[in-house]
Formats: sequence, C-alpha cells, structure tokens
Amino acid sequence: MAAPADQILFQAICTPPRSFTRGGFRVLAALLCGFTGLVAGLLLALGAWPIVPFLGLEVGLALGLVVLHARGAARAMEVLLLTPGRLSIARTDARGRQEEVVLDPYWARLTYEEDPAHAGVLRLASRGLAVEIGRDLSAEEKAALNDALAAALARARRPDFDNPQLRDDR
Repeated sequence: MAAPADQILFQAICTPPRSFTRGGFRVLAALLCGFTGLVAGLLLALGAWPIVPFLGLEVGLALGLVVLHARGAARAMEVLLLTPGRLSIARTDARGRQEEVVLDPYWARLTYEEDPAHAGVLRLASRGLAVEIGRDLSAEEKAALNDALAAALARARRPDFDNPQLRDDR
C-alpha cells in the first residue's frame, strides 16, 4: 500500500483537440493534389509551363506544415495531479518543452470566468501565484474540469480522522 503522501486524490490530462486523422489527411492531400493538377493542366494549356513546378512546391509545403502541426498537437498536454500535500501542473508544449508548477492544495483557489464568445478562463491561484489551466479545452470541458477539481480540492482540505475509540463497531 502506498504512503498517504503518495495517494493520488485527483488526476486530469488535458490535450488539444485532434480531430484530424490519417484518413482526413489523405483526403486533404488528394483534394489539394487534384485541384493543383487541374490548375497545372490549365497553365500548361495556356503555355505557362514554368509556373507548374512552383505549384508542386506549394502543395508540398502546405502538406508538410499540416504534418508538423499534427505532430506538435500530439505532443502537447497538461497533467494536473493532486496529492494530499501537493497540486502539480505539468505542461508539455508542441515542441516538447516541459514546465511544472507546484501549488499548495490547501491554499489553492480555483476560479472559472465564463465568456460566451470564447471558452472562458480557468485559473488556479495560491499564495500570489496564478496559473491558467485547461487552455486547450472547450467551454463544456472547462466547466467539467472546474467542478471535478473543485470537489477534489474540497476533499483534500477536509481532514479525515480515524479514531478507533469513536467507532461504533465495539
């Protein structure tokens, strides 16, 4: 059994939305190549053949940038970990750089500012340090994270005493 200080009270992993699948990439590549092929055929018919290689370079560049973005989104994540004596926010950005912020869970205060035009802002503050969490989440996901983390912080602040003399099983 793990020591009480190592007990995990709450854990959440926040990742950016990734709706672009391999199949979606293939469809995008096929459509882009198809339209570029049509434009290249038109340019060849008009006698503007020197422009055609640049069309190929543009398609390659566009698809390469899409692949780079997808790989970066796959790496980016934020992990919230609450133990009885520590609230840790560990982030990994799209380039793989990592940072960690540690707060005292007893003093941590969670605020959620709703904004109808955007997803809102979810912040954790403790002893003068404020950290925005869940930047990549939608408004519904931020509200759910706010509720779950607020309940976990309330449980972490509430002491649980086990006094054998007060038990009813005598």
